[in-house]
Amino acid sequence: MNGRGGGDSPSDASSPAPPPPLDWRFSQVFGERAAGEEVQEVDIISAIEFDKSGDHLATGDRGGRVVLFEGTDVREHGSRRDLEREDYLMVRHPEFRYKTEFQSHEPEFDYLKSLEIEEKINKINWCQTANGALFLLSTNDKTIKYWKVQEKKVKKICEMNMDPSCSAENGSILSPSTPIDSKMCLANGGCSEKPYNHLSNDFSFPTGGFPSLRLPVVASQETSLVARCRRIYAHAHDYHINSISTNSDGETFISADDLRINLWNLEISNQSFNIVDVKPANMEDLTEVITSAEFHPTHCNTLAYSSSKGSIRLIDLRQSALCDTNAQLFEEHEAPGSRSFFTEIIASISDIKFGKDGRHILSRDYMTLKLWDINMDSGPVATFLVHEYLRPKLCDLYENDSIFDKFECCLSGDGLRVATGSYSNLFRIFGCVPGSGESTTLEASKNPMRRQVQNPARPARSLSSLTRAVRRGAESPGVDANGSTYDFNTKLLHLAWHPTENSIACAAANSLYMYYA
Repeated sequence: MNGRGGGDSPSDASSPAPPPPLDWRFSQVFGERAAGEEVQEVDIISAIEFDKSGDHLATGDRGGRVVLFEGTDVREHGSRRDLEREDYLMVRHPEFRYKTEFQSHEPEFDYLKSLEIEEKINKINWCQTANGALFLLSTNDKTIKYWKVQEKKVKKICEMNMDPSCSAENGSILSPSTPIDSKMCLANGGCSEKPYNHLSNDFSFPTGGFPSLRLPVVASQETSLVARCRRIYAHAHDYHINSISTNSDGETFISADDLRINLWNLEISNQSFNIVDVKPANMEDLTEVITSAEFHPTHCNTLAYSSSKGSIRLIDLRQSALCDTNAQLFEEHEAPGSRSFFTEIIASISDIKFGKDGRHILSRDYMTLKLWDINMDSGPVATFLVHEYLRPKLCDLYENDSIFDKFECCLSGDGLRVATGSYSNLFRIFGCVPGSGESTTLEASKNPMRRQVQNPARPARSLSSLTRAVRRGAESPGVDANGSTYDFNTKLLHLAWHPTENSIACAAANSLYMYYA
């Protein structure tokens, strides 16, 4: 990895060569707005999440709605796993189609605290599928809901129970002109010549039955998707929920707010266990808050959470019931003399993600992306400058509150690249393999490369040291050193990387853009 552990010497000759930079192209857009069209606040996307298979994608918005998309190959060819089993070659890039949407949360009012609870979806997390149904968790500031989305077949009766050829005969049986006591209709469709009170109890069907008796035929003519809320997990957080994460055991999940992390069982909505509590006895002594939390992808007893001081803590649920004092700490010590008024603000981590291998953690603070190895807590193994050009403008960013924007980050499924968002609807992609010089800036539009500017030819140089790797990030094409051309009102906060393909979904206001390489 490029980073502090690299030194100034070139990477070892035995290490594999870094992969070539990817050529990113526009794939799809959902909800594209026309030029000059005003975006409604409730339509702005606030959460994006792929499921583990990559066959489904979910988005949440500020209006409390959850929208689901599915891969086009899922409906046409079955699941991706089935395709691999049949040696079907995926020659096309992943494409998605609209599947369904539902209203997850409604605006509420907390009468005890005189507080309005907005319906905005903060996070979405997929759960394990079962019996062809999709399961996911969604949360706003206070309430988590467990949803089941399933196809329901609409059944209709397409044939009545009478043979048309016998309609005349049956009509005479039921004719009102027939005396009711001389010819009685039986419940099974037969007809008795005797009065009802003389009917024998040993009546039996004739051999071959009654030709005129036809049972109704029920046919499934169409299907509809139905979303049903199975559980509501409420009244467990005094502060705004910033994270939810499902466990690899498929049975539990965590929810985190500014001061606490709770552990839930998916099937039990009225009880949770507090596993992390950083609230001091005196709130005046509060120095940091929890900003993000996530379970390890394969170890059900391990999870990580980040703080506003720029540190990450890795905890083991087997060590203690309350885990905030038993944690492995990851933090980068600041250089002497570099501290300023903005140091703690820009050090606050807004998002963390585990790599698919479970060994690396990616963190995003305001200025940088950092990649950490859980086996090395002395510092990050790679640092990528994202907003270094904004350092001279921190005062202005503080005045307009942009310095508190919370950008998300993501890793590719193969662990070779990382990505995060920026201003002017831009997002950055970096290669994190030792020696990689990949640094790409793309715009969330149908022409993602229009911000790219060709760099003049430069002599070849080693990129193994942290200094050079960082400088590579700062000098990437499309970044204006003074930041004057960037629009701080258009920000790309939310994005997700497909778990198995080089495909990225990102949100620009109310539009969902997808790119592939």
